[in-house]
Amino acid sequence: MQTTVRLYELSYAEARTWLAAALFVIGNIALPQLFHLVPQGGTTWLPIYFFTLVGAYKYGWKVGLLTAVASPVVNSLAFGMPATASLPGILLKSVLLAIAAGYAAHRLQKVSLAIMLTVVLFYQLTGTLGEWIMKGNFYDAIQDFRIGIPGMLLQIFGGYLFVKYLIRK
Repeated sequence: MQTTVRLYELSYAEARTWLAAALFVIGNIALPQLFHLVPQGGTTWLPIYFFTLVGAYKYGWKVGLLTAVASPVVNSLAFGMPATASLPGILLKSVLLAIAAGYAAHRLQKVSLAIMLTVVLFYQLTGTLGEWIMKGNFYDAIQDFRIGIPGMLLQIFGGYLFVKYLIRK
């Protein structure tokens, strides 16, 4: 099932870009706080990526990139999660997600479960390779694939539904 996307390409000079990014950053701060109430909630559900995916898909890679960088940094500084040692890998995956989601939405001009699956697999596989290179430890690098499958499914299905909802607005 596919739905046509009216992509809003926002530039960094527009206040709407910064406002949209701020709203998605707030979402990426609130959602992890909820999931961190459950043991291993962050590593299982990967909530820090959710609104980066939605923001980049609906409003373009610029909103996505602002959200991708600000969300983990603000969360780490304010709440200590993600831990400083995990920040480079999470930032890498967040940036890859923002670029992939923004590109897919711009190029394809529609949203579907298959597209969301492709975006999530791209950023996870590429990000895992990058984490492996950075950490030098394959076991640590594949943590999202060992523990975070529910989070990836949340991004695919939840992201799809959320973007479809935003399209209707």
